Amino acid sequence: MKILGIETSCDETAAAVVEDGRRVLSNAVYTQIDIHKLYGGVVPEIASRKHVEKISAVVEQALSEAELCARDLDAVAVTYAPGLIGALLSGVSFAKGYAYSASLPLIPVHHLRGHVAANYLTQPQLEPPFLALIVSGGHSHIVRVKGYTDYEILGRTHDDAAGEAFDKVARILGIGYPGGQNVEALAGEGDPFALSLPHTKYPDAPYDFSFSGLKTNVINQVHQAEMKGSPLPKADVAASFCEAITSTLCEHFLAAAKDLGEKTLVLAGGVSANGILRRKISQAAKEADCRLYMPELRYCGDNAAMIASQGFYEAQAGRFAGLDLNAYATMDIAEAVF
Repeated sequence: MKILGIETSCDETAAAVVEDGRRVLSNAVYTQIDIHKLYGGVVPEIASRKHVEKISAVVEQALSEAELCARDLDAVAVTYAPGLIGALLSGVSFAKGYAYSASLPLIPVHHLRGHVAANYLTQPQLEPPFLALIVSGGHSHIVRVKGYTDYEILGRTHDDAAGEAFDKVARILGIGYPGGQNVEALAGEGDPFALSLPHTKYPDAPYDFSFSGLKTNVINQVHQAEMKGSPLPKADVAASFCEAITSTLCEHFLAAAKDLGEKTLVLAGGVSANGILRRKISQAAKEADCRLYMPELRYCGDNAAMIASQGFYEAQAGRFAGLDLNAYATMDIAEAVF
């Protein structure tokens, strides 16, 4: 089954063709990073307009790379939630029009389910059930994946997501957008234990996260040091922040795995590209005698191959949508509302 995937949930305009959920035939991405760098973060209106401008060409590129045309496809899969609502609507509207004009079924895909599916693209032996840590710009979840379309959230952030915290710390350090990769690069030059930083825990929800306090503590320490005329070394701040946030993610994830007896672990989401997190969680999984799967770096960020992959499994479950499909800015990964 050859599926055209379309992804426009934030600032990447992406299209891909994937066969049977695992074999990537093409993966085209137009990134808006250079545009949004000027503003220190994603400007929703600009992102939406760029999607409208670029989506047709990106889809044509994906089909060309796959050496296919519309009549060779079996379905169209599109991200419909969650994300920036204008950006999502750009992709959903195009997908509906394309599916209608080509007489193809339309498959709605949840963005976070797509991130989990990124692992299926290069890990042919990976099948549910497993425990997943999904870490992105807008989400930090620990999820039990019972089946390809069956999810249970065990832990989530109460405020800032990990990726969001990275962007805000990058801004206070003046090292620009995107924050994650810039903070990680700077952290390699610093002392990860230079700053004492908090680790918020919830006794009644041991797998939940809170990164707002961590972010605020970093900002306060930086400002206080500047007011005293003794600025903190930026590399030390970046390294300490990375140590704190990655340690928290690993600790909660491995605690959930131990408590639930889960031995198959999956890392997913844009922040899964963070080298510090990948090394730390790999070591923790090894010590816990767990098998860990991580997506290739090219599939960590937003892309359409992961959407087409998950689209295959949504189709297998009979989840198709009509031309009344809408976009949703927020939606639980376990829901199936469309």
